[in-house]
Amino acid sequence: MTQNQHMIYVTDLEKTYQMGMEEVRALRGVSLIIEKGEYVAIMGPSGSGKSTLMNIIGCLDSPTSGGYELNGKQVSQMSDDELAHVRNREIGFVFQTFNLLPRADALHNVELPLIYRGVPGKVRRERSMQALSSVGLGDRVHHKPNEMSGGQRQRVAIARALVNEPSIILADEPTGNLDSKTGEEIMAVFDRLNDDGHTIILVTHEEDIAGHSRRVVKLHDGEVALDEVVVTTD
Repeated sequence: MTQNQHMIYVTDLEKTYQMGMEEVRALRGVSLIIEKGEYVAIMGPSGSGKSTLMNIIGCLDSPTSGGYELNGKQVSQMSDDELAHVRNREIGFVFQTFNLLPRADALHNVELPLIYRGVPGKVRRERSMQALSSVGLGDRVHHKPNEMSGGQRQRVAIARALVNEPSIILADEPTGNLDSKTGEEIMAVFDRLNDDGHTIILVTHEEDIAGHSRRVVKLHDGEVALDEVVVTTD
């Protein structure tokens, strides 16, 4: 298999931060391949490098050294415009804190990525309604965040991540602000999205949340300590 057939191809990633007089090595030679349609959980304790790796995969940060190919293209050689295109269209982000506009309703929050792209109003609304329906919120399109539960707000955030039909969904501790029952409901949404063919990369420190994935990558002190396929009991 040639490199350009991999969706994500990471080789010997290093990331070093300068913290005052101290140099911190957040990533120490991480290599990873993730194929289209995979459902991967990246785990590790605080300080293991999992968020740093997530930010590099999401093109929000760049490594100190090493290579990262996304769909066969070397990310380090992309222009600022190309990187913006990747962040807006190729990758859908879901965060622990939802990051919704408090005064905008669900529909407008989901429309935002399409507004940035200049998609016409009618098409924008249709696609946003479809995305909200796909996460079970077709009847909540005009509710504002403060009129919704935490689980519903996270569903809005997932719909916003989906609306550009991205290649990859990156979810950073997506159930971190939710109770366990609501967290399970949100994970059921991710399970369904993966069944529909979406590539999902999930950062979590919770074993039960990682158990929804098909593969677990554990980081320790900036290195890959474990990379294994999850055996399901279905």
